[in-house]
Amino acid sequence: VAIGGAVTEIVYALGEGGRLVARDSTSTFPEEAVKLPDVGYMRQLSPEGVIAVNPTAILAVEGSGPPDALAVLKSAGIPFETVPEGYDRAAILKKIDIVGKFLGVEDKAKALEAQVGADLDAAIADAAKRPENERKRVLFVLSFQNGKVMAAGGHTAADGIIGLAGAVNATEGTFDGYKPLTDEAIIEAKPDVVMVMTRPGAGSTDEEVLAHPAISVTPAAANKAILRMNSLHLLGFGPRTASAIRDLNKELYGKSGNVSQ
Repeated sequence: VAIGGAVTEIVYALGEGGRLVARDSTSTFPEEAVKLPDVGYMRQLSPEGVIAVNPTAILAVEGSGPPDALAVLKSAGIPFETVPEGYDRAAILKKIDIVGKFLGVEDKAKALEAQVGADLDAAIADAAKRPENERKRVLFVLSFQNGKVMAAGGHTAADGIIGLAGAVNATEGTFDGYKPLTDEAIIEAKPDVVMVMTRPGAGSTDEEVLAHPAISVTPAAANKAILRMNSLHLLGFGPRTASAIRDLNKELYGKSGNVSQ
């Protein structure tokens, strides 16, 4: 069983997808993964649901849970490997290394690491060419709760990908993790772009986002600069992260230097 979108992607990228008997609900790439039984959301796992698919091993990304569910799974006598989470080049290659070793395919993992590493180096170097004074300030909004903006600070996947793509997290240096922001904090952040995740049938419209009292007075609202991106692709920090860096850079800057509408 693979828990975590990046973990599942790595298993398939190593050519070992045939060994999977189930996956969690964040594992929606590649398409073959979607055909597997779904054991639920990675942070709300039911141990009974995982054990019911009769796995001989479990690969779970760090942050899976809840803790009591993991404790039950680890005490069930099923080999269990935690794959460390991280939001940079080294973290992605470490994920590949750990998954490869656990599956006994170290040679395949080394080849994938070389390929993914080279692709990342090229994407990061290209994005890094943008002069500091031209870098856009991006406010990543995880959700709106009771009118409050839940935004990404440091040490988050959103912060990591924004930096790698040649932009600046608008909340840079103020807090870590995801936190609700005051209206004053949003105004002070001066975002050029507000980024939200695409979720089918959920979330706010662009108009609703721009109408938020604090967001409405930011440069992002003046330019109607709302960016919607696929969360697994952008925040997964798996084998496809180089393409996520390129996609975000293109969306932010395009050929004309404006956010794509």
